[in-house]
Amino acid sequence: MDSVLQKYLPEHAVGPCFELIRTYSVNLKVVNERVTRHGDYRLLPDGSHQITVNANLNPYRFLITLVHEIAHLVAFENYGRRIKPHGKEWKYSFQQLMLPFLRPQIFPSTLLPLLANHFRNPKASSTTDANLSIALKQFDPPGEESLLYELPPGSIFRIKNGRTFKKGPRKIKRYQCMEVKSGRMYLFQPNAEVRIVNEKTYEK
Repeated sequence: MDSVLQKYLPEHAVGPCFELIRTYSVNLKVVNERVTRHGDYRLLPDGSHQITVNANLNPYRFLITLVHEIAHLVAFENYGRRIKPHGKEWKYSFQQLMLPFLRPQIFPSTLLPLLANHFRNPKASSTTDANLSIALKQFDPPGEESLLYELPPGSIFRIKNGRTFKKGPRKIKRYQCMEVKSGRMYLFQPNAEVRIVNEKTYEK
């Protein structure tokens, strides 16, 4: 397991993560990218715990996702299965499990203040914390996707499900964008990952 974890985690996080996996008898699966989520926790019919994490995540996002899912396991074990998946019990469990990792030997100094702020009240997904998500994106391998806030106004972009939009003005924290096909307006987080479309080649 150590050799597997070394491929996906920051070096000094491998040992502590291995201990968490061993302590809670986690069956960890590293899987191909899923569009809708970075990771998943399931209690299997035989009573074992399965956690899956996307293989394409950078080491810091992989670590956060793995601990996020282990926190689900810990919260359910400590407080019962009737709690809300991302309620106060999960938030507390996530905070406690993540605390030992929030140090400069594991995370770059540029991320630590953002992580400290995020974990005062952790969200269901780190992608909803725009500042943290943008900072984590910097450690992704080069790809064809951009963050919405980087695009100039009026840009045509496509999201992962294939729908195409035109970027509009910022409304407080989010951007108002028009779906090209329907003309309907939608709000997007500034850190939404999108793929810009060449207007000359785009066909409605």
